[in-house]
Amino acid sequence: MASFQITGGRKLKGELIPQGAKNEALQILCAVLLTKEPVTIYNIPGIRDVNQLIDLLGDLGVWVTKIGEGAYRFQASDVNLDYLETDTYKRKAAALRGSVMLLGPMLARFKTGRIPRPGGDKIGRRRLDTHFLGFEKLGAQFNYDANDGGYYQVDASNLRGTYMLLDEASVTGTANILMAAVMAEGITTIYNAACEPYLQQLCKMLNSMGAKISGVGSNLLTIEGVSELKGTEHTMLPDMIEIGSFIGMAAMTQSEITIKNCQIPELGIIPDQFKRLGIQMEFRGDDIFVPAQEHYQIDSFLDGGMMTVADAPWPGFTPDLLSIVLVTAVQAQGTLLIHQKMFESRLFFVDKLIDMGAQIILCDPHRATVVGLNRQVPLKGIRMSSPDIRAGVALLIAAMSAKGTSIIDSIEQIDRGYQHIDTRLNAIGAEIIRL
Repeated sequence: MASFQITGGRKLKGELIPQGAKNEALQILCAVLLTKEPVTIYNIPGIRDVNQLIDLLGDLGVWVTKIGEGAYRFQASDVNLDYLETDTYKRKAAALRGSVMLLGPMLARFKTGRIPRPGGDKIGRRRLDTHFLGFEKLGAQFNYDANDGGYYQVDASNLRGTYMLLDEASVTGTANILMAAVMAEGITTIYNAACEPYLQQLCKMLNSMGAKISGVGSNLLTIEGVSELKGTEHTMLPDMIEIGSFIGMAAMTQSEITIKNCQIPELGIIPDQFKRLGIQMEFRGDDIFVPAQEHYQIDSFLDGGMMTVADAPWPGFTPDLLSIVLVTAVQAQGTLLIHQKMFESRLFFVDKLIDMGAQIILCDPHRATVVGLNRQVPLKGIRMSSPDIRAGVALLIAAMSAKGTSIIDSIEQIDRGYQHIDTRLNAIGAEIIRL
């Protein structure tokens, strides 16, 4: 188990280039199974979850060739379905939540799929019902046998297009169903589909492979099934969660940071939400410049009510940045209510911020009120542990702004989502030692 030792109070100055989008990568990589032809993908982040998925694809028989920094060529011309029966597959797939999205491509191309209960962050109940209800509506037969080691087994010998209304706008659920539907017979209509930029990217990639998907960018997708898909090239978006993390980090540490190549039109309301915290920023072409600010003041609603930031399906605010907004508000002027609607355990890191000196009231598992310190009192360094990816980076931001030295244990969680974060931040003035 590795740890970070962080010396707080260091002001950063320089440029940061965001990595490729983690959440997009997990979908795009699974989609390479849909064709026997080569698929080349650029801007893949070198993070633990993504590397584990690439490793799993290689074990399945996919030819994986690294052709440059963050660039790989995949060819799934000789997939070994017998590997799905092995203990190694069960262990590796169960350790990675994104592995569930292997099912859609397997069902589309091979008419069968098998996957153990996947892992991932411990941030509350994350059900898979949407995935399997969608598969069943396409004609797949689903079976879960606890006596068979906890495997989900799906038979998709007769996939047919249909209309479906998803019970939730699940990003991974929509991606999984979409990948199964592109080669189903007939027309599939998915209503209440997720429409995040990750999904739009997946749709664009699939269409470039020969799929027929319309309604891209909306919550109503129409898919006309095709018999086969061809190879393609695809470049992933920069990671919007990392971009938001860097904006919050700049504010908390009074740092002057330029975030390069952000593809700003794809960020939705993310910059506006940080502006509501009083954070100044300038758009310079496709770069975001965040100046050093001694103070930043949280807005209030027009009637004077306390500002609330809540997560919602896209184009609402992504839940992955609520932890960052929360920690950034700790040193703001004003009061903020954070409402985490989607996951009931994602706010269970605020006790560590309170130990550091933050003024936070955890109202219930879904809501926390942050009373900004306005830099009147600095946070103090402590020893703590990272419970999940986003909370881990929020704690890292708090430690970088604190007085004294902090140690964050279980940084494997941070490494799952942020590529060489210590090296990149040290290059612009941070003092982070990996123990």
